[in-house]
Amino acid sequence: MDEGYIKFNCQWIKAEPLPAVMLEGLNAWREKLFALGLVGMYDDGIGFGNLSIRHPHKGFIITGSATGGLQQLDELHFTLVNEYNLEHNSLICKGPIIASSESLSHAVIYEASPSTGAVIHVHQTEMWKRLINKLPTTRPEVSYGTPAMAREILRLFRESELEKEKILVMGGHPEGIITFGQNLEEAADILQRHLQNSK
Repeated sequence: MDEGYIKFNCQWIKAEPLPAVMLEGLNAWREKLFALGLVGMYDDGIGFGNLSIRHPHKGFIITGSATGGLQQLDELHFTLVNEYNLEHNSLICKGPIIASSESLSHAVIYEASPSTGAVIHVHQTEMWKRLINKLPTTRPEVSYGTPAMAREILRLFRESELEKEKILVMGGHPEGIITFGQNLEEAADILQRHLQNSK
C-alpha cells in the first residue's frame, strides 16, 4: 500500500499558521468525520482522509500531510495551496505543514467547478463497494495523488454527471470517496446521504 505518500513535487514555503478563525469550520467538520471513522489512521500508522476549503482570495486551505491519525487538529495542521501545475507534477504550499498527498485532486475540483467552496476526501469500504461504477468513478489503473488522477477527475467533469452528483469514487484507490459542494455543509450532507444508504 502506498497510502499517504506525496507523489508530486511540492515546494513548501514554511510560514506562520493561517488565522485560527479561518480554520474553525474546517476543523469542526474534520472532527466530526474523524469521529465517524471516515478520516483516521490504519494499523500500520498511515493516515487517510483530508478536507479543504477555497481561500477567499487565491488557492485553497487543506489539512496537512500525515495528520489523518490525529484526533484533534489546530492551526499548525493546515496549509495554503497557492498554485499547482499538472504538466510539471508540482504544487506550491505555504504554511506550517506540507500539504496533503491528495492536494492535486482537490486542486482540479476547484478549477473545474468555480462554485465549489469545499472538498472532502474520506475512506469507507462499504460505501466504496456499493457506489463504484454506479456514480462517477475514476479508472482502476489510475493511482491517487498523481497528475493522472487529477486528469481523470477532469475527465469525469467532462464526460459524466460529476458536476451534478458532486461525489466521485476513486476506482484505483480502494475505500476512497470524494464529495464537494458550495461549502463544507453541502459536501458533508452529500457524503452523509450516501453513507446512510450504504448501511
